Amino acid sequence: MLALSRKENESIMIGNDIEITILEVKGEQVKIGITAPKSVPIYREEVYAQIKEANKEAASDTAQDTLKNLFQ
Repeated sequence: MLALSRKENESIMIGNDIEITILEVKGEQVKIGITAPKSVPIYREEVYAQIKEANKEAASDTAQDTLKNLFQ
C-alpha cells in the first residue's frame, strides 16, 4: 500500500485519468472528490464487498442450477 499525505485542496493522480482531491478534513472524517472516466466504476469498499458476494452467490447458484437442468 502506498501512503501519501495531502492537505485540503491537494490531489493525487492514478494513471492519466483518475484524480483524487482532498475536499475537506473535519475531525476524523475526510471528504474526497474523485474525477474519473464514466467507464470506471467507483464504490465504497463495503458496498463493493457486498456486490462481489452477491455476484459470487448468484453465479454459483445459477450456474449449478443451469448445469443440473441441462444434464437431466
